[in-house]
Parts: sequence; structure tokens; C-alpha cells
Amino acid sequence: MRFSDFHPSVADWFRTSFEAPTPVQSEAWREIGSDQDVLIAAPTGSGKTFAAFLCAINDLVEQSRSRPLAEGVQALYVSPLKALSNDIERNLQAPLEGIERWLKEHGETPSGIRAMVRTGDTPPGDRERMRRRPPQVLVTTPESLYLLLTSDSGRNILGGVRTVIVDEIHAVAGSKRGSHLALSLARLDALVGRPPKRIGLSATQKPIRAIADFLTGGRTCRIVDTGHQRERDLALELPQSPLTPVMANEVWEEIYDRLEQLIETHRTTLIFVNTRRLAERLARHLAERIGEEAVTAHHGSLSREHRLNAEQALKSGRLRALVATASLELGIDIGHVDLVCQVGSPGSISAFIQRVGRAGHAVGEVPKGRLFPVTRDDLVESVALLKAVKSGQLDAVMIPEAPLDVLAQQLIAEVSAREWECGELLELVRQAWPYRDLSGDRFDDVIAMLSAGYATRRGRRSAYLHHDAVNGRLRARPAARLTALQNGGAIPDHFDYDVVMLPQGFRVGSLNEDFAFESLPGDIFQLGNTSYRILKIEQGRVLVEDAHGQPPTIPFWFGDAPGRSDELSAAVSELRRDVAQRLDSGGPDAVQQWLQDDGVDPVAGRQLTDYLAAAEAALGCLPTRDC
Repeated sequence: MRFSDFHPSVADWFRTSFEAPTPVQSEAWREIGSDQDVLIAAPTGSGKTFAAFLCAINDLVEQSRSRPLAEGVQALYVSPLKALSNDIERNLQAPLEGIERWLKEHGETPSGIRAMVRTGDTPPGDRERMRRRPPQVLVTTPESLYLLLTSDSGRNILGGVRTVIVDEIHAVAGSKRGSHLALSLARLDALVGRPPKRIGLSATQKPIRAIADFLTGGRTCRIVDTGHQRERDLALELPQSPLTPVMANEVWEEIYDRLEQLIETHRTTLIFVNTRRLAERLARHLAERIGEEAVTAHHGSLSREHRLNAEQALKSGRLRALVATASLELGIDIGHVDLVCQVGSPGSISAFIQRVGRAGHAVGEVPKGRLFPVTRDDLVESVALLKAVKSGQLDAVMIPEAPLDVLAQQLIAEVSAREWECGELLELVRQAWPYRDLSGDRFDDVIAMLSAGYATRRGRRSAYLHHDAVNGRLRARPAARLTALQNGGAIPDHFDYDVVMLPQGFRVGSLNEDFAFESLPGDIFQLGNTSYRILKIEQGRVLVEDAHGQPPTIPFWFGDAPGRSDELSAAVSELRRDVAQRLDSGGPDAVQQWLQDDGVDPVAGRQLTDYLAAAEAALGCLPTRDC
């Protein structure tokens, strides 16, 4: 398919909105026009999402010229983040409105295309409206897709899907969440009958052939690879005081002051941190400097309304800065961002590229990022990270091999929706790439566990399936579907307490269970840059009122610390090895000159050299993969 092949209403909207198609869009349209699946690998801000969506919208417009569009999803968009799903749904309204306007001006019948979003944040009223009148375009998450495939109403909505778009596919492929999604896509193929076309999108994919296999389950896949490299304005930012193993409060004040200077010299600044506690802490200190109306926090423990308002406030220019965790890491359109600051190494090359890509996200712009090391070891990792990005390295995605806990969950869900013959169900499972080599014996073991359960003093428990071994058929027991719906997904559960604002009664976010246990009525804490006073602590709920800006404590949340990727660890090892060689041959001056020639700030180079030289003198050698 070429641009000239689009319906005039679609082409007219595109021409009035953009100067011309980008190279990745032109190449993607040509491949999507074929009947095969397509994987698009291109830098952030290259227009790859619209490249996929415009073809699906064009197909719907062409259909509507010959007959009214049937109710039911034909284009399904799956993203790993709820915020990204909400953003895509909003951005789809512009082309749909432009197309309808063109059709009206030219006296043609409206297309009737409707787009809706279905995530865990979707209100019950919107879910009911979707059930009664399904849209043609549905934007959702892997977990919500699983729920739709497990419920009767959801299966009715998805029965006519023709195109599946999986965005930011690298973010799920390397985890059990990706295995869960692969099984959901295989279940969707079985539901539809004729497998829908799959289109995968990402800016950071390695190895790209493995990602293509993950997307398609091993079927033939066309790959559009324009690379991930682009011009970037990257630099280190260090406080005036030397870095230490643990940063003192006085040095943190220097970090806050420098962030204030950067915010004042840019229109909009996005600041990434690695923990929710640090997001709240930074937001508070920056609010004291630039005003509470100019900055706020954005993370997963804040309410949906707060997160959406923060995204729209930054997009409209009402916010000067937004402090976020990975909740804004992927391709969310939050308007024009001039600068991205990363406080502390993110521990991953791909994560840093994604985060810096939020700045200069439009076509042709240069992303600008500043990296703030917070300790001496963090400085070493940060220098290695910038060198790795400059040399074009990426983190490799390691796809898990047939996780059986995910398989058990999906088997219960699928059998609760319809009866299956065991051999046919095994073939369905093998269509998902992580389970391509699953043996019949392993499959039978999982079926035996799900059908027999386990013995307790009060009888057998967790027997969710009935296995007819004579005829080789499976059907669900009464509690199977409810269990599948209540325990779906591969994201670990955290026992958080909802924070409820009184007297209005609405939810403002959540607190970690341990923080709630340690708190007392009358305590004041901060959530989303707002102070709240605790009125009462109930089971699972913390009732609060507005504290009207009184000094708060910063909550804490327990969770998994971000690990360092293998590729970044190799880059750190290589940096230490190179520094050790130059220390032995030319001394500290040779190391500093080498770092300066490579673009490292002289102050950072001197601190790094002094730290590693002292480490080598104390240890006898610098720790690397070889020493």
C-alpha cells in the first residue's frame, strides 16, 4: 500500500496535519499492505504508531463506503501501559474527526468509526456502554485483553478482529507478562477463526528476529527496521560538591537547585526517577522553588484522575515540570517536552533511550537529556551508559521459555469460555512463541494439576477443570471462570491501601501496607504533591482530609529495585578495564584526557578517575568480568 492508495478523506487529513510521510511510514505502509504480519523498529518520534493505525482506519473507511460498519472490534491496539492506552485513544479522535469532516463536506455518508479504551481504569459505566455498543477500534492492555477473552461479552466484541497492533512490544517480551500476552493472542486467533494481521511496534528491539517470532508465533513476518539511532543531546549533570557513597542532604539541595535552573530555562521538563518515594520527594522540593502549580508527581500509586490531569497539564503548558517513574517511560504523547532529566542511572540502556525520547518526540526534533548521578558508583555506571548509547548498543530481550504458572492461568480462562479437546488445546498453546516447544508430557502434567487439585484435611482444593480422560476433553468446573477473572495477569500483587478523600469519598491514590500500618490518625503525608491528614485507618483504606499544605512526611513503597541489564553491566566492566589499562600505562592524567576526548565533562572525569584509581590501589585491580 502506498500513500496514494489511501481513501481521499484519510489522505486529506494526513496532508493537513503533516508535511509528508516519514521514511518509516512509507516503508511500513508498503509492508502492511501485504497479507503478512509486520514488525516496525524505528526511533521514538518517527511516526510508527500512526503508520500502523492509519492503515486500519483506512480499511474501516473503505468498508463504510459500501455498507454501514458492523458493531464490533476490527482494529485492536494493545499497549503495556494504561497511560499509553488512554493517550492513544485521545490522539485517535483527531484523525477520526478530520475524516468525518471531509466526508460531510463532500456529501458522503459518515464512516461511523468509533474508538474506545478498555483498561483497569475504565469506569463501569463506560464498560457497560462498550458492551451494549462495541466500537470498531479498541485500545487496551494485555491484562484487559485477557479479561475480555475470558468473558462472554468480551468474546462477542472481539469475534471480528482483523488487525492487532502491539505497541512497545519490547516492554513485555522479556517477562512472564509477555508470555501471558502471547497466549492471549493465540486465544484471539482461535476465537476469530482466521488469524488477524499482527503489527508490532518498538524503538528498542534486540534481537529483532526473536521479537518478530514472539509477535507472530513463528509465522512469516515482514520487518521494517530503520534502526534506533538518532541524534541526541546528552550530558552529565553533577553537583558542585564531590559525589560520595551516600549523598548528603546538603548535596541533594544542590541537585534541586540545578533542576530548578534547568526548569526555568526550558518550557517543559520531564524528570524521571527510579522510585515512587523519590518522585514525591523531588516534587515537594521543586514545588517549594517554582510553585505548587508548576510541578507535580506521576506514578502508579496515584489515582487515574490525577495521572490524566498531570499528563494534560503538561501537554497544555500549565505544568513547567513533571516528576515521573516508569509510568511515563513509553511513547505517551505529553505534548512538547524540551528536556528530560534522569536522576540516578535507570539501570538499562533501552530504558534510558526510551525516557530521553520523550523530549523532542515530534518528527525531526533532537531529544535533549541530562543524567544526574547520585553516588560515585552511579557516576561510573552513568558514564558507561552514555558511552553505550553513543556506540548504538541495546539491551537484549530474553524471552522466558514456557512459564507453566502463566500457562495454567490461561488454560483455566480458555476452558472456562468453551470446551476443548486436549490435543487441539495443546496446538493452540504451541502457537504462542514461548510455548512452541512445550512437550505433551508437560502439558498433561499441568492439566492433571488443574483437574485434580491438591489434597487438604478438608478435601481437595483448586480443581478448576474437569478432564474426560476417555474422550480427551476438557470443560470448566463452576468456580473456574470467576477464579480466572479475579486472578488474571502476571504483574505481582502489592497489598496497598486505598487513600480515600473525605467528605467527597473519592480515591486519590494508594499507600503501601507497611506505611499504613506505621501511620496514626493525625499524621500528615504527601501524595501527588498534595498534603493529606489521616482521619482513620480501616482494613484496606486510609481515610484522609486536605491538610492545606502543612509539612508532610514522604510515604514509602516496597517493591523490586530496578536491576542492571547485562549489556549495561558489560559496558561498566569495559569502562573499568579501559581505565585500569590507562592508569597502568599513563596514570590518572591519561585517564582524564581519554575521558575528556570522549566527551565526558572534566569534573565528572576527574571524580571518576580519582574514585577508580583509589579503588585499584586498595584492591589491587578494578573489578571487571575478567578480574
